[in-house]
Amino acid sequence: MPIRDALLPEFDHEMATTRRLLERVPEEKAAWKPHPKSFSLGDLSVHIANLLTWLAMTLDRTELDLSPPGGEAFKSPRFESTSQLLATFDEGVRKARAALAEVSDEDLRVPWTLKNAGTEIFTMPRVVTLRSFVFNHLIHHRGQLSVYLRLNDVPLPSIYGPTADES
Repeated sequence: MPIRDALLPEFDHEMATTRRLLERVPEEKAAWKPHPKSFSLGDLSVHIANLLTWLAMTLDRTELDLSPPGGEAFKSPRFESTSQLLATFDEGVRKARAALAEVSDEDLRVPWTLKNAGTEIFTMPRVVTLRSFVFNHLIHHRGQLSVYLRLNDVPLPSIYGPTADES
């Protein structure tokens, strides 16, 4: 079985779960932070929605420099609205799934490098980058988002089982 065939069902499940959380982001609380060092609720949700663009980048190139010497540093988009957040996420899911559905095992074994200001942070096979830097990274921040929503009295959907709000 091709590696992508093992990743696609997980991708579909995790993206459906993630969308259910993003749907509940209250626009009026976008600036809320649980701590001064934390992301705001809006910035965290935009980061989650935008992470899927990294899947295509991982498959399209062999490295990414977040702040390339002599170039423009990566800048995360800002929160505009929940509807814009969902539109960004849905487009990201569509493009990411299409890219993942077409990738070969050979391409997934190609080394991929993340850099910052020309300094290597890590190099690992694309498939490992997808699991850790994209999937797990998104799931990690989704967990944070569920706490942000709970702290703002937003009912939580089921993620890996029932919540106190939904059975």
